[in-house]
Amino acid sequence: MPQIFPESANVLAKASLPGAGLLLIAVILVGANITPYTHDLNVALDQPAPFSHMHHVDQLGIDCRYCHTTVEESPFAGIPATETCYTCHSQIWTNSPLLQVVRDSYATGQPMEWNRVNIVPDFVFFDHSIHIKKGISCVSCHGNIDKMNLTAKQNAFQMLFCLDCHRNPEKNLRPLSEVFNMKYQPPPNHEALAKELMEKYGIEKTGLTDCWVCHR
Repeated sequence: MPQIFPESANVLAKASLPGAGLLLIAVILVGANITPYTHDLNVALDQPAPFSHMHHVDQLGIDCRYCHTTVEESPFAGIPATETCYTCHSQIWTNSPLLQVVRDSYATGQPMEWNRVNIVPDFVFFDHSIHIKKGISCVSCHGNIDKMNLTAKQNAFQMLFCLDCHRNPEKNLRPLSEVFNMKYQPPPNHEALAKELMEKYGIEKTGLTDCWVCHR
């Protein structure tokens, strides 16, 4: 029987193996670098009113819980009702064209339709309240939101992002009194403090990465 493949086919076959490996590495690197574009990171969405966390939180010192009223007791942090905005804006910036939508909403009783910036997929269970009760700050997931003039997603909530914290929660732990402190800086003895907080909060690493924790 005549030879089907030429001798050069052996060389090509051997060369294709490292080539396939290099191709896989290239795909991974490209995927990592395009994440900001595929997940719309640092892109401010259109909103009914140009709300600035930087102005309200960083400059005025308003606590997160004033607007996100259910964040300590519910899976959902809560989107502020018009009445919450109007508590202040019935007294200040009362004639600002930028806030006409707020005045119209209050007058008609028609809620403003805010566009959610961070959305967890339907197949993922996430509870804000349990994370806060375990000393996890807003900053750990949402980034320096107090410095955002217009709100944008800072982290892509991929599975690895969550697993990284569940495997090593110590790095993100804070005393409960500091959870909503946007200017908090870990103390020099953070490692010892984190160990103490792990015991205080009853956090056990065993089981934190089980599938059922997030997929129920």
